[in-house]
Amino acid sequence: MSNSSRKIFAGARIRLLRQSHNLTQAVFAQQIAISTSYLNQIENNQRALSGSVILALVDVFNFDLTELALDGAGKVSVDLQEILNDPIFADNEVLTQEIKVAATNAPNVTKAFLDLYRMFQKSREQLGKVDNALKDSEASLAPLPYEEVRDHFHYKNNYIDELDKVAENFSLSIKHNGNDRGADLVEYLNQRHGVNVVLRKDKPSSGTIRTFDPATKTLYLNAASTKATNLFQLAYQVGLLEQGTLIENLLDEAAFHTDAAREVCRMTFANYFAGAVVLPYSDFASAAQEQRHDLEKLAFQFDASTEQVCHRLSMLQRGGNKGVPFYFLRIDQAGNITKRHSATTLQFTRFGGSCPLWNVHHAFQSPGEILRQLAVTPDGVKYLSLAFDQTKRVAGFKSPVRKYVIGLGCEIKHAGQVVYADDLDLTNEQNFEPIGASCRICERADCFHRSVPPIGKEIRVDRDSRGSVPFKID
Repeated sequence: MSNSSRKIFAGARIRLLRQSHNLTQAVFAQQIAISTSYLNQIENNQRALSGSVILALVDVFNFDLTELALDGAGKVSVDLQEILNDPIFADNEVLTQEIKVAATNAPNVTKAFLDLYRMFQKSREQLGKVDNALKDSEASLAPLPYEEVRDHFHYKNNYIDELDKVAENFSLSIKHNGNDRGADLVEYLNQRHGVNVVLRKDKPSSGTIRTFDPATKTLYLNAASTKATNLFQLAYQVGLLEQGTLIENLLDEAAFHTDAAREVCRMTFANYFAGAVVLPYSDFASAAQEQRHDLEKLAFQFDASTEQVCHRLSMLQRGGNKGVPFYFLRIDQAGNITKRHSATTLQFTRFGGSCPLWNVHHAFQSPGEILRQLAVTPDGVKYLSLAFDQTKRVAGFKSPVRKYVIGLGCEIKHAGQVVYADDLDLTNEQNFEPIGASCRICERADCFHRSVPPIGKEIRVDRDSRGSVPFKID
């Protein structure tokens, strides 16, 4: 079924819209010219949204149509699908439609189940380590701090409205002396907070990017860092000094399980503020559209790195002014995903490696190039995928070098807005490479690069014959 003919069920979102206006079903239904029983069926996902209802929602409540494209339920259902592929659920046949209904109609119950499974996974891993006894405590079963923070941003769609808007207002309010925004922030920190900024050249090979001494109110930045890095760190320091109350309120709202997760997220919120200062939402969103998402042009225009630009593009989820929904990730040479976010239907696997056919694994072999790939996932969704390498080093011949690949992509339906798709033939099915999240949840039976069988599938081993892998999938 094509995307254009797919029925739209958005019960949870319509219910939230009604409740946000403190309206009863009867009053809300009257305002959009439908019966109360029809509204009740919509909110319980028993009826799809009709075109006339959608138009009424836009006209009466200024409803943002892009919110129908992908909501939290879509992300939750992907996570739930992956978990239900665990062999412990082999005797429970759960249909895809059942998963979607659960994620849409009972999102809190579903997320509670996901949390429970994560605790189970943690305890199972601990039991597998014979050299460590299982500690019977809540802390031992809690998710790792970085994982918990990633999940928080994942379900927030990587957009924190309050923090984004105060950062944008600050970016527009600071005094501008020419084109050097770094100099503007140095002057602002000194005049407003008495902070003295020092570029250190005495320890360039230490790898330390920034150090703040609260006793002397001195911010030390590494003189060997790029202009984009130091600009970001200046904005980060402003966030810590001025947005403490807002950040604390956001941390209280998040209700993390551990103090460690809270501290990780405090730093992440300050980073978020810094990114939104360097790349203020409205200006950046307009420039991205005008430049057709040319990464290098956007980086030059805003004194940012290409990584910062890619990350920010995946965050443009403000109601009424959403950008193209991108996925973003950063991967190291071992294949570990060190940063990730998806505003698309593509979700990253939580357990195991990613697909070797994905171009993010090839960019290390093509330094300095932006690799382009047309890809299709097992669910039939097509993507334009970009990948390029990145090297981070500090001064000194024997100093360590860190290498990453940045991945950025969007669904093909948005490719017309992206300059990198201009000379690609999007109509030829043969141009799309079949990729998946990971072998353990990919059901493609004929993949030459398969490393392990998919979970929940039976395999056959023929001792007299074998192909690229020593088993066949039933």
